[in-house]
Amino acid sequence: MIKFGGGLITDKTQLKTIKAQNLDSVCEIMAKILQKGNEIIIVHGAGSFGHLEAKKWKLATGYDRNIIEDQRKAVKKVRQDMLELNKIVLDNLEKFGIKSLSHPPSLWANGLGSKFNGDIDRFKKNNSNTIHVTFGDVVDVNDKREFGILSGDDLMVRICNEIPDISHCIFLLGDTEGLLTKPPNQEGAELIRIWSNDQEIIGVHEKSQDVTGGIFLKAESASIICQKIPNVWMLDGRKPERIEELIQTGNTIGTKVI
Repeated sequence: MIKFGGGLITDKTQLKTIKAQNLDSVCEIMAKILQKGNEIIIVHGAGSFGHLEAKKWKLATGYDRNIIEDQRKAVKKVRQDMLELNKIVLDNLEKFGIKSLSHPPSLWANGLGSKFNGDIDRFKKNNSNTIHVTFGDVVDVNDKREFGILSGDDLMVRICNEIPDISHCIFLLGDTEGLLTKPPNQEGAELIRIWSNDQEIIGVHEKSQDVTGGIFLKAESASIICQKIPNVWMLDGRKPERIEELIQTGNTIGTKVI
């Protein structure tokens, strides 16, 4: 189970801008992992294809009667943009010989957080050589909010808890080697090799760019997942060869969540 962070595959500061080299590098490693007989489920973030527009129209908090018509237009726009990003991811996987099946959450999920409503059985092993891919999205909510943001991290929690025999859950980050003792742009920030949720995180949530929970939601999600799955890691997605090293040897440079 692998999460391509939105900040890894897109430039979160520039609307709908792909980091093509990062995406290619990660997809190439996916192909190598599959060739060795492993199975993969991929979740990818929204990055600049979702967060900036969602932030502008307050989609994370749902219905706002002062701007509701603009919000409804923005919901459609973000869903279209996410399908566009998803197609870019699928096309890149195909470039490396990987067939994939996409599961846009707006078509099958309802509600927010890791207890959202939706049939996770769709991610069970299939008989063909395809891998399952899904992503953070704007979904319907059956209450006064009307809609909201279902994070890719919440999808990770549900899938890891409900699909049997997942051995590894890996969060690929876009700007750091793993969890750090300080935000990555601060002097003296050091990699935390082993982390559990009784350790405080000193991080920065880029509220101007991120409408979910940033590194804090990732850490919270990882701490839930590791109750069931033995290998939960946060790795530098810019160095995807570390994924292969982790699967082969059981260890690499990054943060193991326990």
